[in-house]
Amino acid sequence: MQHELWKRWSSHSPVWRPQPERVAAAQLTAFTAKAEANLGRSFDGYGDLHRWSIENREQFWLQVWRFCGVRAAGRGSSVLVDGDRMPGSRWFPEARLNFAENLLAPDLAGPALIFRSESGARREMSWAELRGEVAALSSLLAELGVRQGDRVAALLPNVPEAVVAMLATASIGAVYSTTSPDFGVAAVLDRFPQIEPKVLFCTDGYFYNGRWHATLDKLPDLLDGLPSVEKALVAPYGAGVPELQDDPRVTLLGDELEGRESEPSFLQLPFDAPLYILFSSGTTGKPKCIVHSAGGTLLQHLKEHRLHVDLRQGDRFFYFTTCGWMMWNWLVSGLASGATLVLYDGSPFHPGPTSLFDVAESEEVSVFGISAKFLDACAKAGVAPITSHDLGPLRTMLSTGSPLAPEAYDYVYSNIKTDLHLASISGGTDIISCFVLGDPTAPVYRGEIQSPGLGMAVAVFDDEGRAVEGETGELVCTRSFPSMPLGFWDDADGARYSAAYFERFPGVWCHGDWTIQTERGSFVIYGRSDAVLNPGGVRIGTAEIYRQVEALDEVVESIAVGQSWESDVRVVLFVKLREGLDLDEELAGHIAKRIRERTSPRHVPARILAVSDIPRTRSGKISEIAVRDVVNGSPVKNLGALANPEALEEFRDRKELR
Repeated sequence: MQHELWKRWSSHSPVWRPQPERVAAAQLTAFTAKAEANLGRSFDGYGDLHRWSIENREQFWLQVWRFCGVRAAGRGSSVLVDGDRMPGSRWFPEARLNFAENLLAPDLAGPALIFRSESGARREMSWAELRGEVAALSSLLAELGVRQGDRVAALLPNVPEAVVAMLATASIGAVYSTTSPDFGVAAVLDRFPQIEPKVLFCTDGYFYNGRWHATLDKLPDLLDGLPSVEKALVAPYGAGVPELQDDPRVTLLGDELEGRESEPSFLQLPFDAPLYILFSSGTTGKPKCIVHSAGGTLLQHLKEHRLHVDLRQGDRFFYFTTCGWMMWNWLVSGLASGATLVLYDGSPFHPGPTSLFDVAESEEVSVFGISAKFLDACAKAGVAPITSHDLGPLRTMLSTGSPLAPEAYDYVYSNIKTDLHLASISGGTDIISCFVLGDPTAPVYRGEIQSPGLGMAVAVFDDEGRAVEGETGELVCTRSFPSMPLGFWDDADGARYSAAYFERFPGVWCHGDWTIQTERGSFVIYGRSDAVLNPGGVRIGTAEIYRQVEALDEVVESIAVGQSWESDVRVVLFVKLREGLDLDEELAGHIAKRIRERTSPRHVPARILAVSDIPRTRSGKISEIAVRDVVNGSPVKNLGALANPEALEEFRDRKELR
């Protein structure tokens, strides 16, 4: 069914096509030419290059290493061991490198970091200053007893200190894990105690939506719940010097850095040395602690940034993210390409709806990353930077977090910029990278993710585990890749890790996205497969409903779930309406009619109900599973994973659902 729906809104004409000179200058073009010269063969387009990158993974990743100039004490002769095992394969087993060293080139001029706050604050940090800050902090961490493999946790906003803390941690071989300071005490204590950090970075507060939110008051409770923490280092963010509690474990970060080393040293580590611990959203239970390797993260991000984004030395690279989302880790790796990172803390709509475009204009951003929900909100607010802002340097826009609707492509090219590579990208915290993403040398078609990532054996499986083309199914990866997690923390036998990704199809990574690969080789993602609706035995992706409903001016946002009903499942749609509107019979009929005409009668909800807010995870994704559980009378497994758990109360005991 989704195949036919895709056909309806798909177009044979692209909404953007790169100019020949842009294709010629792309790093993907240079990489292809280099690989052809090194291998003595030619490639007939991206599809042929991708097939080679899967069938010859060792050659491909070796070419990526060389092309991107990975800094290492040694690479070794072996690229892949036990390559057919998944999980279990090992990449570059003889290599020795340091992640931070690859992000801190010693000979770059200009700013490495530019920080902007919704409060109006602006700071710059040069490459030399960044190296000096990392050197001083890594010396302090070593003095505090942090050693290779120890965990360092951070509860910081997206400020330069967060980047410095990560790089200092990585430089000495420790493991870095971060969340956002808007997390409540319970949510933080669902995460950090699992990994027993030795040092905790935190701040005195953060800005959001015109308000200062103080955070030091929760530090005593956090330290009580984190007995492993020997020192809490407070990075001041607000005005003045914060007053600290009388606790010998707590100190101001700046006071500890005076007179320390000015040049960092970098411990050379195995390729698969742990670098990050990232947390799953925790909507189905306590958040999983996903361990990512230094080498795998570095090599995968270099490939994605250089070949798929065409990120270059000197580019201004912006992504709207908090430190609690993997896109922060992905953004920071842009330093390895010599790009200047533009960091932002605060609401994307304060003091007005053009705030992020104001930043893009004033900082001359080259690559601009946001979420699909942000673009939808801009479209509904009538934001049109194409007439109000000079975005001349901007050449690439990235979108992730949820499927990018076809109408969003229309909005971008009509209201933001006409000559722009718009790339929807999709992967996840699980792999700290992407399965499907952009191709800067190829046309963009509305509603489609351009291509599978190079080196990623992406396929679509039906319920029986058979690869299908032109049909919806599960997004899978059939061969190992460098950024696969090392595993889950405290999962010695790997049982929980295997159950999470390999139980459905043994030996194959099952990612949990419901998708289709089109006749062009592009992808359309319809939502999470665990939230796919199944009325009358017909599987429906929720994104297909959202595309239609949220195109209406009256609807701000929506969420659809399946409710068990009379030995079947019926679709229930909740809508958040524009302020001042009520869901009357006429509007409900209008919504149902649009869904029926633009999709199918099967997509039409049995009930359409209004709510004032929609629950979402702390990374900003709507929580279909939590709403589904409430509607079906099941307990919600982890309220702490939600940014606004109080929103669920409006979904409970609705008389319309009895």
